[in-house]
Amino acid sequence: MQFKDYYQTLGVEPGAGDAEIKTAYRRLARKYHPDVSKEAGAEDKFKAVNEAYEALRDPQKRAAYDQLRARGYRPGDDVQPPPGGFGGGPGGDFDFDEIFAGGGAGGGFSDFFESLFGRQRGGNGGGARPQTRGDTRAKLAVPLEAVYEGGSIRIGVNGRTLDIRVPKGVRPGQVIRLAKQGNHGGDLLLEVEYAAHPRFEVDGRNIIFVQGIAPWEAALGATVSVPTLGGSVELKIPKNSEAGRKLRLRGRGLPGDPAGDQIVELEVLAPKSHTDAQREAYENLRDAFGDDWRRS
Repeated sequence: MQFKDYYQTLGVEPGAGDAEIKTAYRRLARKYHPDVSKEAGAEDKFKAVNEAYEALRDPQKRAAYDQLRARGYRPGDDVQPPPGGFGGGPGGDFDFDEIFAGGGAGGGFSDFFESLFGRQRGGNGGGARPQTRGDTRAKLAVPLEAVYEGGSIRIGVNGRTLDIRVPKGVRPGQVIRLAKQGNHGGDLLLEVEYAAHPRFEVDGRNIIFVQGIAPWEAALGATVSVPTLGGSVELKIPKNSEAGRKLRLRGRGLPGDPAGDQIVELEVLAPKSHTDAQREAYENLRDAFGDDWRRS
């Protein structure tokens, strides 16, 4: 099993704060998303970015990983887990109790990730820990698409594959009970949380999305196609829009009573000039606006 440097994967320093890690994750996830990137190996890079973010976004997981990294391992070094697995505390006693639904951003983790975080008290494995009354509790990271649409998703737990029904608009903290699917014949209680998404962030029932636009679209106005959890929609960009402006797509957030909205934050991007005509266009802009545009 080879050591993975999650900080290197995200392109951040080991002392990076939560905001910096999230920003790096969003940038790379957008870059390598299979629906967007045509780059060779993009899918593998996308999975690696998701795995790194899952390890570093949670303080407990990050602390356990930092303990291992402090031993001097470098990418590609062979790592042998001690009996009982690596741990965030004495004797490898680290509780990892998340189950990721198939198809979500957290699925398909490497052997290294599972060896570091997948070992349980008493060697249960599979992402759940038994309670004294016989039930088994675990956290279920649900993809936003499943929250939006509802329906059946597949999970793996204790070496088994289970199909469970996720209610449309399910909220973080809600518990899904699977009768007699826990340890020793008890029930499996799944506490819902939202899986990290490469494109969208969640604010209550609202969905936050950053939309890149060209300078002329910001200045002159435009209509652009914007992805939502329910499919792409056309969004009108008002003329003279500035970077950071927020536009609202009503009812395009997570289901509820009422349903949330999708908040589209504009990001003005300057395309690279590759031809003489494109460079000339930028020169004409420079000459037309001069140096006083900042003051205006």
